[in-house]
Amino acid sequence: MNGFLPISKKDMEERGWQQLDFVFVSGDAYVDHPSFGPAILCRLLEKHGYKVGIIPQPDWHSTRDFDRLGKPRLGFLVSAGNMDSLLNKFTAARKVRHQDAYSPGGKAGFRPERATIVYCNRLRELYHDVPIIIGGIEASLRRLAHYDYWSNTVRRSILADSQADLLIFGMGERALLEVAADLQQGVAIENIQDVQGTCYRVPNMDYVWDHLPLPSYAEVAADKKKFAESFKLEYLEQDAIRGRKLAQQNGEWCIVQNPPARPLNEEQMDEIYDLPYMRTWHPIYDKAGGVPAIQEVQFSLVSQRGCFGGCNFCAIISHEGRIIQRRSHASLLREAKILTQLPGFKGYIHDVGGPTANFRRTSCDGQLERGTCRGKPCLSPVPCRNLVADHSDYLKLLRELRALPGVKKVFVRSGVRFDYLMLAKDEFLEELCKYHVSGQLKIAPEHVSDRVTRMMGKSNRKVYQAFAERFRRTNEKLGLKQYLVPYFMSSHPGSELADAIELAEFIRDMGYHPQQVQDFIPTPGTLSTAMWYTGIDPLTGEKVYTAKSYEEKLMQRALMQYWLPQNHAIVRKALRLAHREDLIGFDRKCLVRPEGSEKKHTPDKGRRPRPANHRNSNHSKREKKVRR
Repeated sequence: MNGFLPISKKDMEERGWQQLDFVFVSGDAYVDHPSFGPAILCRLLEKHGYKVGIIPQPDWHSTRDFDRLGKPRLGFLVSAGNMDSLLNKFTAARKVRHQDAYSPGGKAGFRPERATIVYCNRLRELYHDVPIIIGGIEASLRRLAHYDYWSNTVRRSILADSQADLLIFGMGERALLEVAADLQQGVAIENIQDVQGTCYRVPNMDYVWDHLPLPSYAEVAADKKKFAESFKLEYLEQDAIRGRKLAQQNGEWCIVQNPPARPLNEEQMDEIYDLPYMRTWHPIYDKAGGVPAIQEVQFSLVSQRGCFGGCNFCAIISHEGRIIQRRSHASLLREAKILTQLPGFKGYIHDVGGPTANFRRTSCDGQLERGTCRGKPCLSPVPCRNLVADHSDYLKLLRELRALPGVKKVFVRSGVRFDYLMLAKDEFLEELCKYHVSGQLKIAPEHVSDRVTRMMGKSNRKVYQAFAERFRRTNEKLGLKQYLVPYFMSSHPGSELADAIELAEFIRDMGYHPQQVQDFIPTPGTLSTAMWYTGIDPLTGEKVYTAKSYEEKLMQRALMQYWLPQNHAIVRKALRLAHREDLIGFDRKCLVRPEGSEKKHTPDKGRRPRPANHRNSNHSKREKKVRR
């Protein structure tokens, strides 16, 4: 027997176990590492005295695999994995992906579409009387009626469709321990209705008290204005301290959402990351070459959770929340020392961060007592006057980590919020550039059109340009040649063809040649998705333009890489459609040449030369691996 949790009856027998308390069914391969949700939750339950086993990526074509560990005493825990199963399978163009980083050998096809629903239905075929609790990102963001991009329909809550008894949303640790304790004490699953961070179902709203009613599934499916209204109500209540209970009728079931789970304190965060993880994939995947997803995180440290950045296309607000929850320095130093002893460690800690690396404290004081401000962002379009921009704790942490024996370099690669950094003193940026940047700093301005950045919840073009200049000056002062790697997004709500052309011209003028661009994908649970589906900003009622045709989305994406030969024809079409023929020609300001002239005309002057950072951007292994 090794140190992994049981995945077979043989493993159970070696531990002397006849029956497990919980069986965790996961859409991911089993990687026992604190960057993988199933590992965290199972290890936490184990520490609190429960017998737990894992069924990773069961064959869903029959019930055989689901009975691998037998009938659990308290319940099944079901998750589609670290990604929504449909996002894992399909691109923004609804094309099937050929790789899955969370599966053995990186091969696709090891999980079904809508994995949470499929797994639960198989379990119900086997056991009608065992509680089923669903969670993870797929369940969390589909907990109420939601727009599903891949079917282009509004779907019911996943709790109604899956036949599960309870849904845990968010990161889940606190809620899962409370639910487990109730089940251990003999409380029936249908009577567990007061745990924060959970959704449960009842026949109708007569069974619910002290709640905020939402428009029903039938209403939001039939009327986009009702969808926007419902989304606004639920979006503004995503706060553990001031949030209210929500209820929404979904067909024969009324889905009730309790307020999010309370933020974890430092001691609780430390407990989670100090658990005895094996820090690698299970040996059953050795022949397949392991599980690729661990490569990005194996020698990295998660220092905090939550994000107050407020990007409207991001699901963090609805999943981790806006309140920062951080680990202690002592816990991070303990884990760093463990990393130095792992096989393959070469002295480099690849990352220290979270959703946003330089958010190591709450955005303002008193937030843990009163909660976040309702409907008021912290950073955009302008920073809140109560925002505290303080990097001192993060800076101290980085200094302690890079002083550890065996550590050669500590990188910051999870991305920094440059508008927040601009509010701080130069000391942090200087140390960041001097010690923690590996030649390139990854940032995400996402767009430059004021109209689009406002819809994104991002800072505007001027803030980015000011940061780029400050970054340049800082590196010049230090005698370093380091470059920004900006990420941009096409076809976000609010982006018209004129905005995409403005972005292309900005890319031209800055000398960027981004090798990776992101086409907006309307994933469940985000404000941007609600805008994309309804054509309305739910928070303001403002009408929002959305690019939905395949051709226009292709145009906006191609404009971000206008220099690629395969994009020339579609870029010319976009420019003509927007009456920007001035950008077709041989002048240095032009994006493309006229038809048929690429091979005939090779001017010595007038074309902008490749910038000094072009080579670095093209050949960054890190940039190629990052998946936004």
